[in-house]
Amino acid sequence: MGKKDTDNGYDAEEMTVELELDNGTTVTCAIVTILTVSEQDYIVLLPLDENGENSEGEVWFYRYSENPDDPNEEPELGYIDDDDEYEAVADAFDEYLDASEFDELFEDDE
Repeated sequence: MGKKDTDNGYDAEEMTVELELDNGTTVTCAIVTILTVSEQDYIVLLPLDENGENSEGEVWFYRYSENPDDPNEEPELGYIDDDDEYEAVADAFDEYLDASEFDELFEDDE
């Protein structure tokens, strides 16, 4: 069981992914969730600094796809270059956050 890191709000033992940016640098990101919008999967990533923290609260959205024939193959991430598509994913993430906060309220009451 991982302990909750109260400084940045994510479980330090959750899954992470290494992303290589266009400028050649590599950023470690915590995987926040995977959302499905209009039958397309999207991954929500929380970029972490060298201390494993995120003080900005910024998240990144990417298209996400797995090879259904080979579950061991690395998933593919793709840029979202359409503003309407990006807005739809951002709205879905807001709903996810609202639902998560709602769930946490009930967990605290138990």
